[in-house]
Order: sequence, then C-alpha cells, then structure tokens
Amino acid sequence: MCKWLLTLMGCVMSLQIQAQSGFKPVGDMAPLKQQFAKAAQNTQSIQCDFVQEKNLSMLSDKIVSKGKFWFKKDNKVRMEYLQPSYYLLVINGKDIRIKDAQKENKVSGKNNKLFEQINKITVDCVRGTVLDNADFSVKAAENSQHYRLELTPVNKVMKEYFQTIVLLVDKQDYSVSKITMAEQSGDDTTISFLHKQLNTNIPDAVFSAK
Repeated sequence: MCKWLLTLMGCVMSLQIQAQSGFKPVGDMAPLKQQFAKAAQNTQSIQCDFVQEKNLSMLSDKIVSKGKFWFKKDNKVRMEYLQPSYYLLVINGKDIRIKDAQKENKVSGKNNKLFEQINKITVDCVRGTVLDNADFSVKAAENSQHYRLELTPVNKVMKEYFQTIVLLVDKQDYSVSKITMAEQSGDDTTISFLHKQLNTNIPDAVFSAK
C-alpha cells in the first residue's frame, strides 16, 4: 500500500497494541462514546513524537521509522519522518501534500475512495465520533489504563485493504496512544505516539509543506 495512506492513518493519532490479557469487554458503550466525544471537543491541538514499526510478510526484520507529529483543529496535520529517511505528509483542510528528499506531490482526495474513507476516520477520531462510524463494526475492551478499540471494516473499499484497525486510547485524557493497521496482504503497521502535549500553541505555518 502507498506509504502516504499508511501515514494518514497514523494521523488518526496514537496507540500501543497490547496483548488481549488484562482487557475485559466494555459492557455499556454509551458512557465511553460521551467521554470520548467530550475529550475530543476540548482538544484544540496535539504535538508529539512517534515511532512507526512496519512488519512486511516477506521480511523477517521490522522497518522502524521515527519522527514528529502535529495536529490542530480543524483538520490540520503534519507528520514528519526524520529517521531513517526524510518523508513529510501535510494535511491542511482538503489540501494534501507529500514530500520526500527528491520531490513534492499534491494528492487529491475527491476522486480517491480509499483516501476519502481514511480521511473520514481521521476526522471521526478527532471529533470523538469514531465509535459511530458505520463503515466499521467496533469492539471495545478496557483495563485500568486504556481502552482498546478494534475496528473491523464493513465498508467495501476499506475491506479490500484492512483486516482490522486497533486503537489504544489513554483513559487519562482519551487521546490515542497507538494505532495498529493489519492489512489484507499480511503486513501490519503500528504507530506509537509518545511525549504527547495537548492544547499547546502551534503556528499555522507548521502546516505548510516546507
């Protein structure tokens, strides 16, 4: 799958996939939905470091990348890979730009159904309405520190690419700490968001592709 699509999924914000042990099913989803939505409404910006680990079925070793992530309402994202090579994704409203060491590209989401669906997930996570996304069936579990949300695609476009998308949500502030995307190909990608700072002042200039 194109790297920018996986990167955009990373913008859906952050997670850590943990073993099923220690998690129990959430019996009543209504309070979780309310708290998740309330926290999202109060989140104006996020900035943090991230670590991305990609497992390719054809390789024995993980591909590990590191960088920095910024988000600002509404729908402004900058994800900048710094190691092992430079790669930049910037979303500013409907303007999407991708840049690496050699060139810069502009991506149109209007005619790309997969991008449209991924962008919807991103917005839903930010708005706190991801649990109501009709394109997925959702299972929720919890332990003392986290909620684990397992999203299984029911939308035809998403089912072609993903088996599941798993979010680990911090109970303290309802921010996503990790996201893991299991692809139909057998590959999977996990993005962990570290050292999160919420509601700091982020200049709009950060969301240019420079």
